[in-house]
Amino acid sequence: MIPGSVVYEGNTYSVTSINDGAFQDCSGLTSVVIPAGVTSIGKNAFKGCSGLTSVNIPNGVTSIDENTFYGCSGLTSVTIPASVTSIGHFAFQNCSSLTSVDIPAGVTFIGNSAFRGCKNLTSMDFPEGVTSIDNNTFWECSSLASVNIPASVTSIGNGAFLGCSGLTSVNIPDDVTSIGEYAFYDCI
Repeated sequence: MIPGSVVYEGNTYSVTSINDGAFQDCSGLTSVVIPAGVTSIGKNAFKGCSGLTSVNIPNGVTSIDENTFYGCSGLTSVTIPASVTSIGHFAFQNCSSLTSVDIPAGVTFIGNSAFRGCKNLTSMDFPEGVTSIDNNTFWECSSLASVNIPASVTSIGNGAFLGCSGLTSVNIPDDVTSIGEYAFYDCI
């Protein structure tokens, strides 16, 4: 459990951020409780924490930075609060046990390879504010069967769904003007 405050030299300080790489490669870390006062979680904060199984991100955090949960192969669930507006590049890459993610309505940006290699992810619903599906976002998400792409999306990047062999249907909105190379390659 990360404390909500710490005392140093007689002064009490509120914990408001988890810095870059704070718990990186702590493979024995199985659970973490992030206090309500945290508004920022840095790059690589939990990268490589393969034993981590669930995370509840507190309301107030506005972005999930790049590589935050990269390689957390034991992560089965994550709660993303309504305050989050962006999910960075590689944020959940290779979270191979992750089965579902609820992306809140306020999210407008989902980065390159954000869910790449999430082999057990079965479905994804994007909120209306997302305007593009970036390169390699769902590369090798072989269990992904359905994707709900909102009308706000205008572009689908290179390799966005490459290797999504379980994908059975995709509804591409009328306003999509660009579909990248290999976007649906190997979607047998």
